[in-house]
Amino acid sequence: MLLKRIITASILAALIATAVFTLPSGYFSLLLAILTLAAAWEWLYLIDVQSIVKRLLFLLALVVPMVGLHLWTQFLELLAQWTNWPDIRFYSGVIEWLVIPPILFWIVAMICIRNLPHTVLKLQLRLRYKALIGWFILLACWMFLSRLRAFYEPPMTMYFLILIWVADISAYFVGKKYGKTKLAPDISPGKTVEGFYGALAAALVCAIALSLIYGFNYVFAADFALLSVLTVLISVYGDLFFSVVKRQRGVKDSGTILPGHGGILDRVDSIIAAIPLFYAGIYLIYGLI
Repeated sequence: MLLKRIITASILAALIATAVFTLPSGYFSLLLAILTLAAAWEWLYLIDVQSIVKRLLFLLALVVPMVGLHLWTQFLELLAQWTNWPDIRFYSGVIEWLVIPPILFWIVAMICIRNLPHTVLKLQLRLRYKALIGWFILLACWMFLSRLRAFYEPPMTMYFLILIWVADISAYFVGKKYGKTKLAPDISPGKTVEGFYGALAAALVCAIALSLIYGFNYVFAADFALLSVLTVLISVYGDLFFSVVKRQRGVKDSGTILPGHGGILDRVDSIIAAIPLFYAGIYLIYGLI
């Protein structure tokens, strides 16, 4: 099983890296939209929406704002080229403020999972609220990952993805080697406190490595290190959030499309939770330099 996971992960990483560095931002956004819709289909399975009509309406509810936001982002990119105004990303209006609600959602989810795991597991929301939550977090992920790639170039997008991947791998192997204390035994018995700290340490190492490669000054490097650690922190609880949903549904994985990994949601759960915070941090850091 581990060998299958490694092979699948290696192929996916190569394909994603190729997409990040070679696709124009518009095509990258389109590819990301397709993956988001696939993840949305799995979310509908997790919350037990069986009606095909309701599923298609849910996908349509994602596609409409995606198209509008994509066109607006493309317009800003063209405007930056036509007017030689590269900092147009700092004047894109209310869209940047939309990063606040998903950050608050994930902070609240993290606090609840950390302090009230039994209550969270037993929480029974109406179907419409579950659908709304899925729509909200998936749209936010697509929006801010697309904007990160469009406004902050491929290397920053790749760094974010590597950060999440390295933290996930570190948590797994540190937990296997040294794990004794369960992080959230009722939600995800395999996760340990030691693995959690391993993920945070990996985030710090990633930030230091990037700072050395690009020669960041100490202040910028410190800001970047803090952002990286906080991003990984919230990504861990994003993983646990989806574990809660899967436990309530009584399934291990969200799908079977990826050999050894389950479904799309099983691979991007950490990314969904982490990207709003990371994007907001990058926006603030670059706005101060």
